[in-house]
Amino acid sequence: MIGSKWENFLKNLGEWQGSFTKISPNGELLGSTPSIISLEGAENNQLVKFRVRRFGPGGYDETPTQDYSQEYRHLGKQAIFFDTGAFSKGSLQLAPFAEFGAEFGFINEDRRLRCVQLYDRQGDLSNITLIREFRSGTSVQERPPLTLDKLLGKWQGIACTAYPDLSSSESYSTCLDVQKIDDNYIQQTLSFGTKTITSKAKIEGHKLIFNEGINSREILFLPDGASSNAPLKYQLREPFLVEVGWLLNETERQRLIRSYDASGAWVTSTHVIEHKVG
Repeated sequence: MIGSKWENFLKNLGEWQGSFTKISPNGELLGSTPSIISLEGAENNQLVKFRVRRFGPGGYDETPTQDYSQEYRHLGKQAIFFDTGAFSKGSLQLAPFAEFGAEFGFINEDRRLRCVQLYDRQGDLSNITLIREFRSGTSVQERPPLTLDKLLGKWQGIACTAYPDLSSSESYSTCLDVQKIDDNYIQQTLSFGTKTITSKAKIEGHKLIFNEGINSREILFLPDGASSNAPLKYQLREPFLVEVGWLLNETERQRLIRSYDASGAWVTSTHVIEHKVG
Protein backbone atom coordinates (compact mmCIF):
# COMPACT_ATOMS: atom_id res chain seq x y z
CA MET A 1 0.00 0.00 0.00
CA ILE A 2 1.11 3.54 -0.64
CA GLY A 3 -0.02 6.64 1.15
CA SER A 4 -1.80 9.72 -0.15
CA LYS A 5 -0.46 10.88 -3.50
CA TRP A 6 -0.41 14.50 -2.27
CA GLU A 7 1.44 13.62 0.96
CA ASN A 8 4.04 11.71 -1.06
CA PHE A 9 4.37 14.67 -3.43
CA LEU A 10 5.11 16.95 -0.46
CA LYS A 11 8.26 14.93 0.27
CA ASN A 12 9.81 16.77 -2.69
CA LEU A 13 9.42 20.23 -1.10
CA GLY A 14 12.55 22.38 -1.01
CA GLU A 15 14.93 24.26 -3.27
CA TRP A 16 17.00 22.06 -5.55
CA GLN A 17 20.07 23.18 -7.49
CA GLY A 18 21.09 21.01 -10.40
CA SER A 19 21.29 20.65 -14.14
CA PHE A 20 19.36 19.36 -17.14
CA THR A 21 21.62 17.17 -19.32
CA LYS A 22 20.42 16.17 -22.77
CA ILE A 23 21.52 12.69 -23.87
CA SER A 24 21.23 11.03 -27.28
CA PRO A 25 19.59 7.58 -27.63
CA ASN A 26 23.06 6.00 -27.80
CA GLY A 27 24.15 7.65 -24.55
CA GLU A 28 26.16 10.62 -25.84
CA LEU A 29 26.06 13.61 -23.49
CA LEU A 30 24.95 16.59 -25.60
CA GLY A 31 25.18 19.44 -23.09
CA SER A 32 23.93 20.63 -19.71
CA THR A 33 21.89 23.59 -18.48
CA PRO A 34 22.21 24.74 -14.82
CA SER A 35 18.88 24.95 -13.00
CA ILE A 36 17.20 25.82 -9.71
CA ILE A 37 13.83 24.26 -8.93
CA SER A 38 11.80 25.25 -5.88
CA LEU A 39 8.74 23.51 -4.48
CA GLU A 40 7.27 25.62 -1.66
CA GLY A 41 4.31 24.62 0.47
CA ALA A 42 1.67 27.25 1.34
CA GLU A 43 -1.76 27.36 3.01
CA ASN A 44 -0.80 24.55 5.38
CA ASN A 45 0.63 22.61 2.43
CA GLN A 46 -2.70 22.62 0.61
CA LEU A 47 -0.98 24.62 -2.12
CA VAL A 48 2.46 24.04 -3.64
CA LYS A 49 4.24 26.80 -5.54
CA PHE A 50 6.54 25.43 -8.23
CA ARG A 51 9.26 27.49 -9.91
CA VAL A 52 12.01 26.46 -12.32
CA ARG A 53 14.86 28.72 -13.40
CA ARG A 54 17.36 27.73 -16.07
CA PHE A 55 20.66 29.51 -16.58
CA GLY A 56 23.23 30.04 -19.29
CA PRO A 57 26.92 29.02 -19.32
CA GLY A 58 27.70 31.55 -16.56
CA GLY A 59 25.65 29.56 -14.08
CA TYR A 60 23.62 30.77 -11.12
CA ASP A 61 25.22 34.24 -11.00
CA GLU A 62 23.56 35.21 -14.29
CA THR A 63 19.99 36.26 -14.98
CA PRO A 64 17.96 33.12 -15.74
CA THR A 65 17.38 32.37 -19.41
CA GLN A 66 14.04 30.83 -18.38
CA ASP A 67 11.88 31.51 -15.32
CA TYR A 68 8.61 29.61 -15.09
CA SER A 69 6.15 29.34 -12.18
CA GLN A 70 3.06 27.25 -11.52
CA GLU A 71 0.80 26.47 -8.57
CA TYR A 72 -0.61 23.08 -7.65
CA ARG A 73 -3.64 22.24 -5.53
CA HIS A 74 -4.04 18.75 -6.94
CA LEU A 75 -2.08 16.35 -9.13
CA GLY A 76 -3.05 15.02 -12.53
CA LYS A 77 -4.09 11.45 -13.17
CA GLN A 78 -0.94 10.81 -15.21
CA ALA A 79 1.32 10.90 -12.11
CA ILE A 80 1.91 8.37 -9.33
CA PHE A 81 3.90 9.32 -6.19
CA PHE A 82 5.25 6.57 -3.95
CA ASP A 83 5.96 6.59 -0.20
CA THR A 84 9.60 7.71 -0.60
CA GLY A 85 8.54 10.69 -2.73
CA ALA A 86 9.65 8.90 -5.90
CA PHE A 87 7.29 9.38 -8.83
CA SER A 88 6.43 8.40 -12.37
CA LYS A 89 4.39 10.49 -14.77
CA GLY A 90 3.84 10.60 -18.50
CA SER A 91 1.48 9.93 -21.38
CA LEU A 92 -1.81 8.28 -20.45
CA GLN A 93 -2.32 6.78 -23.90
CA LEU A 94 -0.05 5.92 -26.80
CA ALA A 95 -1.47 7.18 -30.10
CA PRO A 96 -0.31 6.89 -33.73
CA PHE A 97 1.78 9.84 -34.97
CA ALA A 98 1.82 11.48 -31.53
CA GLU A 99 4.81 12.24 -29.34
CA PHE A 100 5.17 10.09 -26.25
CA GLY A 101 7.13 10.67 -23.07
CA ALA A 102 7.65 9.63 -19.47
CA GLU A 103 9.38 11.24 -16.49
CA PHE A 104 10.78 9.40 -13.48
CA GLY A 105 11.94 10.96 -10.21
CA PHE A 106 13.77 9.67 -7.15
CA ILE A 107 14.53 11.40 -3.86
CA ASN A 108 17.05 10.35 -1.21
CA GLU A 109 17.61 12.78 1.67
CA ASP A 110 19.27 15.85 0.09
CA ARG A 111 19.45 14.41 -3.43
CA ARG A 112 16.97 14.08 -6.24
CA LEU A 113 17.45 12.43 -9.62
CA ARG A 114 14.98 12.70 -12.47
CA CYS A 115 15.02 11.37 -16.01
CA VAL A 116 12.78 12.08 -19.00
CA GLN A 117 12.50 9.74 -22.00
CA LEU A 118 10.95 11.23 -25.17
CA TYR A 119 9.77 9.50 -28.36
CA ASP A 120 9.02 11.24 -31.66
CA ARG A 121 5.89 10.90 -33.81
CA GLN A 122 7.36 7.88 -35.61
CA GLY A 123 7.79 6.00 -32.33
CA ASP A 124 11.58 6.35 -32.17
CA LEU A 125 13.40 7.24 -28.95
CA SER A 126 14.51 10.80 -29.72
CA ASN A 127 16.32 11.92 -26.55
CA ILE A 128 16.77 11.49 -22.83
CA THR A 129 17.12 14.28 -20.28
CA LEU A 130 18.92 13.52 -17.01
CA ILE A 131 18.26 15.97 -14.16
CA ARG A 132 20.65 15.78 -11.19
CA GLU A 133 19.59 17.86 -8.18
CA PHE A 134 21.02 18.78 -4.77
CA ARG A 135 19.17 20.44 -1.93
CA SER A 136 20.36 24.07 -1.67
CA GLY A 137 22.72 24.70 1.24
CA THR A 138 23.96 21.12 1.49
CA SER A 139 27.29 19.63 0.43
CA VAL A 140 26.10 16.24 -0.86
CA GLN A 141 28.04 14.78 -3.77
CA GLU A 142 27.07 13.25 -7.08
CA ARG A 143 27.33 9.49 -7.44
CA PRO A 144 29.93 8.08 -9.88
CA PRO A 145 28.67 7.08 -13.35
CA LEU A 146 27.00 3.68 -13.47
CA THR A 147 29.08 0.76 -14.80
CA LEU A 148 28.25 -2.86 -15.55
CA ASP A 149 30.46 -4.11 -12.72
CA LYS A 150 28.28 -2.24 -10.22
CA LEU A 151 25.16 -4.02 -11.50
CA LEU A 152 26.54 -7.56 -11.59
CA GLY A 153 25.30 -9.84 -8.82
CA LYS A 154 22.04 -10.68 -7.09
CA TRP A 155 19.61 -7.99 -5.95
CA GLN A 156 16.66 -8.70 -3.66
CA GLY A 157 13.93 -6.13 -3.38
CA ILE A 158 10.40 -5.07 -2.61
CA ALA A 159 8.24 -3.71 -5.42
CA CYS A 160 5.13 -1.57 -5.11
CA THR A 161 2.80 -1.43 -8.12
CA ALA A 162 0.17 1.32 -8.38
CA TYR A 163 -2.66 1.79 -10.87
CA PRO A 164 -4.03 4.83 -12.74
CA ASP A 165 -7.47 4.44 -11.14
CA LEU A 166 -5.81 4.62 -7.68
CA SER A 167 -7.18 1.20 -6.72
CA SER A 168 -5.24 -0.59 -3.98
CA SER A 169 -1.54 -0.90 -4.71
CA GLU A 170 0.30 -4.22 -4.50
CA SER A 171 3.61 -5.03 -2.82
CA TYR A 172 5.66 -8.14 -3.57
CA SER A 173 9.23 -9.39 -3.42
CA THR A 174 11.63 -9.33 -6.37
CA CYS A 175 14.97 -10.87 -7.24
CA LEU A 176 17.23 -9.61 -10.03
CA ASP A 177 20.32 -11.65 -10.89
CA VAL A 178 22.76 -10.16 -13.42
CA GLN A 179 25.70 -12.35 -14.45
CA LYS A 180 28.35 -12.16 -17.16
CA ILE A 181 28.23 -15.02 -19.67
CA ASP A 182 31.50 -13.88 -21.26
CA ASP A 183 33.16 -10.60 -22.26
CA ASN A 184 30.38 -9.90 -24.77
CA TYR A 185 27.13 -10.93 -23.09
CA ILE A 186 25.28 -10.88 -19.78
CA GLN A 187 22.30 -12.91 -18.62
CA GLN A 188 19.61 -11.32 -16.50
CA THR A 189 17.05 -13.29 -14.48
CA LEU A 190 14.18 -11.35 -12.94
CA SER A 191 11.76 -13.03 -10.52
CA PHE A 192 8.67 -11.34 -9.10
CA GLY A 193 5.60 -12.96 -7.64
CA THR A 194 5.28 -16.32 -9.40
CA LYS A 195 6.96 -15.14 -12.62
CA THR A 196 10.56 -15.53 -13.77
CA ILE A 197 11.93 -13.83 -16.90
CA THR A 198 15.38 -14.64 -18.26
CA SER A 199 16.99 -12.53 -20.99
CA LYS A 200 20.38 -12.06 -22.59
CA ALA A 201 22.01 -8.77 -23.57
CA LYS A 202 25.04 -7.76 -25.58
CA ILE A 203 27.61 -5.61 -23.80
CA GLU A 204 28.45 -2.62 -25.96
CA GLY A 205 30.53 0.03 -24.19
CA HIS A 206 28.34 1.91 -21.73
CA LYS A 207 25.13 0.11 -22.65
CA LEU A 208 23.40 -3.28 -22.75
CA ILE A 209 21.42 -4.23 -25.86
CA PHE A 210 18.53 -6.70 -25.57
CA ASN A 211 17.44 -7.98 -28.99
CA GLU A 212 15.10 -10.75 -27.88
CA GLY A 213 11.42 -10.38 -28.76
CA ILE A 214 9.83 -7.73 -30.97
CA ASN A 215 11.51 -4.64 -29.58
CA SER A 216 15.22 -3.91 -29.38
CA ARG A 217 15.81 -2.45 -25.94
CA GLU A 218 18.80 -0.63 -24.46
CA ILE A 219 19.95 -0.06 -20.91
CA LEU A 220 22.19 3.01 -20.91
CA PHE A 221 24.68 3.56 -18.07
CA LEU A 222 24.49 7.24 -17.18
CA PRO A 223 26.16 9.75 -14.82
CA ASP A 224 25.26 9.84 -11.11
CA GLY A 225 24.56 6.09 -10.92
CA ALA A 226 21.55 6.40 -13.24
CA SER A 227 20.33 4.03 -15.93
CA SER A 228 17.72 4.35 -18.70
CA ASN A 229 15.95 1.20 -19.89
CA ALA A 230 13.76 1.76 -22.95
CA PRO A 231 12.93 0.33 -26.37
CA LEU A 232 14.66 2.17 -29.21
CA LYS A 233 11.30 2.13 -31.00
CA TYR A 234 7.91 1.22 -29.62
CA GLN A 235 5.49 -0.86 -31.67
CA LEU A 236 1.79 -0.05 -31.79
CA ARG A 237 -0.51 -2.83 -30.58
CA GLU A 238 2.30 -4.37 -28.53
CA PRO A 239 2.73 -3.99 -24.74
CA PHE A 240 5.92 -2.32 -23.57
CA LEU A 241 7.54 -0.65 -20.60
CA VAL A 242 10.02 2.13 -19.87
CA GLU A 243 12.24 2.21 -16.80
CA VAL A 244 14.84 4.34 -15.01
CA GLY A 245 17.16 3.17 -12.22
CA TRP A 246 19.33 4.93 -9.64
CA LEU A 247 22.21 3.33 -7.74
CA LEU A 248 22.16 5.14 -4.38
CA ASN A 249 25.24 3.35 -3.05
CA GLU A 250 27.17 0.14 -3.73
CA THR A 251 24.42 -2.06 -2.24
CA GLU A 252 21.13 -0.15 -2.78
CA ARG A 253 19.35 0.59 -6.03
CA GLN A 254 15.89 1.90 -6.88
CA ARG A 255 13.97 1.46 -10.12
CA LEU A 256 10.79 3.03 -11.51
CA ILE A 257 8.84 1.25 -14.25
CA ARG A 258 5.91 2.51 -16.31
CA SER A 259 3.96 -0.16 -18.24
CA TYR A 260 1.60 0.12 -21.22
CA ASP A 261 -0.73 -2.56 -22.63
CA ALA A 262 -1.33 -3.61 -26.25
CA SER A 263 -3.95 -0.87 -26.69
CA GLY A 264 -1.34 1.74 -25.76
CA ALA A 265 -2.96 2.56 -22.42
CA TRP A 266 -0.86 3.20 -19.33
CA VAL A 267 -1.73 0.39 -16.91
CA THR A 268 0.76 0.40 -14.00
CA SER A 269 3.63 2.24 -12.33
CA THR A 270 6.05 0.27 -10.16
CA HIS A 271 8.72 1.38 -7.68
CA VAL A 272 11.38 -1.15 -6.69
CA ILE A 273 13.83 -0.78 -3.80
CA GLU A 274 16.48 -3.50 -3.99
CA HIS A 275 19.64 -4.43 -2.12
CA LYS A 276 22.66 -6.36 -3.33
CA VAL A 277 22.98 -9.70 -1.57
CA GLY A 278 25.60 -11.48 -3.65
